[in-house]
Amino acid sequence: MYRPVTVKICGLTRESDVDLALELGADFFGFIVYPKSPRGLSLERAVTLSQRVPAGKRVLVDVETGTDELERRRDAGFDFFQIHAGLDVGLASLAAWSGLVGPERLWIAPRLRPGDAFPESVLSFADTVLLDTYHKDQHGGTGATGDWETFSTLKQCHPSTNWVLAGGLNAANVLNAIAATGTERVDLSSGVESEPGMKNPEKLRELFGVLKPS
Repeated sequence: MYRPVTVKICGLTRESDVDLALELGADFFGFIVYPKSPRGLSLERAVTLSQRVPAGKRVLVDVETGTDELERRRDAGFDFFQIHAGLDVGLASLAAWSGLVGPERLWIAPRLRPGDAFPESVLSFADTVLLDTYHKDQHGGTGATGDWETFSTLKQCHPSTNWVLAGGLNAANVLNAIAATGTERVDLSSGVESEPGMKNPEKLRELFGVLKPS
């Protein structure tokens, strides 16, 4: 049975991709400012692209952002701040991020290796948690699917949190992922690309044909 799913398209780098994702019905748009990402942008470029998107849908994505940086970015026009962080990130950093932008605007993406226990302290600081596939050298965008069983368990145990499923999703597997996890929110990047940062129009249209049929 079809049910509405919130869709975030991440790693956007081109005006044409932003415009098409908007036309097709994306709910959130992710702009990465982590310099080591193949989809990384300068803050100025991210701001310029994000201005093509209506307020309420703009997500700035980074890795373990410094508090001074986050404070400077806070009023740059983004609605949400997605921060990827290792399990060794301290409570002081979590509290600082949450204090700067508010838990309702903070999306935390903890790096969980297979078998790692989920750091439940995160839930005290962010209303939204994104779980992506672990890779020792990358923060997201790996193209590999993640641990759907763990995601489903965490979602059931903490129903008041907004859980976002990421990792290797595409038009061919996204419905299976939704059925397996019960997720109401998905995040896609590499699964709708021709190459890192270059979205593929046909793949985007196929995805939204599956997730948001007219």
